[in-house]
Amino acid sequence: MVKGNTRQVVVVKSPDPKLFEQAIFLLREDALEKHGVGERELLEEARRVANGFVLHNTPTKRRRRLPPLGWAAIGAAPVSLAWLMTVLL
Repeated sequence: MVKGNTRQVVVVKSPDPKLFEQAIFLLREDALEKHGVGERELLEEARRVANGFVLHNTPTKRRRRLPPLGWAAIGAAPVSLAWLMTVLL
C-alpha cells in the first residue's frame, strides 16, 4: 500500500545472487543537498554496504576435520614404533 510519499531509492544488484537479487536503499530527503554527497559517492557507498553484507553473511568453507579413527591411528603410530624398537633391541 503506497500513500502519496515519493522517496528516492538506490537499487544495487547483488554481487552474489545466492543471497539476494538486489538491495534497495531508501535515501534521506536531504542526503544529496545537505551532506554534499554526489550521486557517484552515494552509489559507491551502497555497493560497499551490499558487498559487506554478502561477505559477513556468506558461510566460509570449513576445513575437513580428522575423524576419531584418524586421531587413533596418529596416536598409535608412535606407540607402535616405540614398541617395535624395544622388542628388536
